Amino acid sequence: MKKILFIEDEATLQKTIGGVLRKEGYDVISALDGETGLKLAQQKIPDLILLDLVLPKMHGLDLLARLREGEKTKDIPVIVLTNIEGVQEIERAISLGARAYLVKSDYKLDEVIRKIKEAIQ
Repeated sequence: MKKILFIEDEATLQKTIGGVLRKEGYDVISALDGETGLKLAQQKIPDLILLDLVLPKMHGLDLLARLREGEKTKDIPVIVLTNIEGVQEIERAISLGARAYLVKSDYKLDEVIRKIKEAIQ
């Protein structure tokens, strides 16, 4: 079973997307802040990370940079799922190796799930 680490501080979104991913057959690990997300990524080595940028304790872009520095975490595919639409954030996320940058308001849930499936293959 493929493991997805979902780092998102909105509990409702965690529950909704996490529930759909579990129904799709994925093992979902949840983190509500950046520090916990980084620790879980290093311990669990997920097959994919779904990452918000605005997080307590550590910004998502800083977390992504730290993942890329780690020997065990540098190759984990990351999809950014956030409300931030800034060009600088998009460029930095892509330069740090994010597979996709999805703005929450621009995507329906089924489209997000499709992007996850594509990235995890």
